[in-house]
Amino acid sequence: MRRVLSFLTALAVILIIWEIMHRSFGLSGLPSPVSAMQAMPELLAERTTLTDVLHSLRRMFIGYTIAAAAGITIGLLMGTSKLASQLLNPLIMIIYPIPKAALMPIMMIWLGVGDMSKILVIVLGASLPIIYHAWQGGKSVSNTVVWSAAAMGMKKPARLLRIVLPAALPEIFIGLRTGLILALITMVVSEIVARSNGIGNLLFNSMDMALYDRMFAAIIIIAAMGCILDWGFEAIRKHFLRWSETSDHIEVTVG
Repeated sequence: MRRVLSFLTALAVILIIWEIMHRSFGLSGLPSPVSAMQAMPELLAERTTLTDVLHSLRRMFIGYTIAAAAGITIGLLMGTSKLASQLLNPLIMIIYPIPKAALMPIMMIWLGVGDMSKILVIVLGASLPIIYHAWQGGKSVSNTVVWSAAAMGMKKPARLLRIVLPAALPEIFIGLRTGLILALITMVVSEIVARSNGIGNLLFNSMDMALYDRMFAAIIIIAAMGCILDWGFEAIRKHFLRWSETSDHIEVTVG
């Protein structure tokens, strides 16, 4: 309940500031909140809007799934292997500060303007925070427990799955949550740059045609997508961490 009240309070503050700015500055590119809300039903009623949203979500979830799987695996390897950390850390430090939107033109040249270029940019944008937090989570696991499992004959893949992964889950979920928001952002940016279909393309087309009420309605749709994804992720996180926190110790068995 507190979370809902906080959200509604923040939304009310944003709408008030928005209305004040509209009345104070009178910018043609800044419609009133009422105009944007009035454009919402018309925009949502269009069949192309639903198609654009579904295209965007499909790309985002494919990219995010790949980023999560690769990011957790690479991060845990770096957290438990000094060699892997020494080899991969410099590469990640080079890629990390590069704005992922700047890579989109390169991806378009290599892979075209279709889904592949957009998905790859989403993977790059979402995977780096997941790698970092999985790495930190892997490093935090007690070496004594890992060494004991190795001495008892447990292979490294089994150690990663049955010891390191459960212990690192709280830190990994921080990276997964950050990666999810970055996946949404890079998805929108990639669609604006590539201009094929999707909610980002809808946003840019509305701006291009000076339909600013529709443009802000599209922004509201994107914001709503972000809120729904974040709430869903938080429910999943609580479920898994409730399971993790009930484990007072990790049983080491030969695998």
